[in-house]
Amino acid sequence: MSMTSPYTRVQLADMILDRLSAEKDRMAQSFREAGKIHSCTIDNVLPEEIAMQIYGAFPTPEEMGEHRSIREYKKVAAQMNLYNPLLEEIIYAFQDERVVRMVEGITGIADMRPDEHLYAGGISLMTKGNFLNPHLDNSHDNDRSLYRVLNLLYYVSPDWTLENGGNLELWDNGANQPQRTIVSAFNRLALMITNKTSIHSVSKVTAEASRCCVSNYYFSPHSLEDQNYFHVTSFYGRPEEPVKKILLALDRKLRNFVRKLTGKRIVETKHIYKKDE
Repeated sequence: MSMTSPYTRVQLADMILDRLSAEKDRMAQSFREAGKIHSCTIDNVLPEEIAMQIYGAFPTPEEMGEHRSIREYKKVAAQMNLYNPLLEEIIYAFQDERVVRMVEGITGIADMRPDEHLYAGGISLMTKGNFLNPHLDNSHDNDRSLYRVLNLLYYVSPDWTLENGGNLELWDNGANQPQRTIVSAFNRLALMITNKTSIHSVSKVTAEASRCCVSNYYFSPHSLEDQNYFHVTSFYGRPEEPVKKILLALDRKLRNFVRKLTGKRIVETKHIYKKDE
């Protein structure tokens, strides 16, 4: 990719830091509320024209990898040197040390570290019919040396509404109880804890439009629970999906068993930024 980005990751991080600084107290109060999966949002993260440029830089669905199964249906990409360089710059802006430390202050989660190899991060795109079933994220990084502790999801699709579907759902009381919805609104950043109970999903997209998201995950050497734990990405059926519930229960038990027994995945992940390729 011979293009150059109109903004560097440092410039973008400066803007993100200004917005987080302005709303850090409100975000901290929202994130730490009891009785829910710890989460918060902030809107107008970047100047509107820059957020529009990021949206316009997204590749077509055909240029991205596809995850399609009973668990999920979406387009993803992590090999960022294949795409518009603005996308790489905005991803790594959220990995700026100053941003990480600011987010630590907001969330109260100590010693967080971003992932330069974008394990499960990068960009995602969802079009009509795409979805992500309720699930717990993998508990660790790719090397199983650090705990995954926080999702940072930055949405850039203009005029996105609740009615479009494709929204973040947080199952505060488990996958059998009603979910809480965070709209994937344009220029919005959502922060969400990841632990043993942070079941979340993305509702099926119903609009003839693309929901575009820039994803980062922070990791820590410390468990957020009272003990050490491990699980693979574990999917659940929605309340209205009784058959899928059974199938996904078998799926997560099998994959957890194989991983704990062998230390290896049934299918090796390709969702890694291999910077030397």
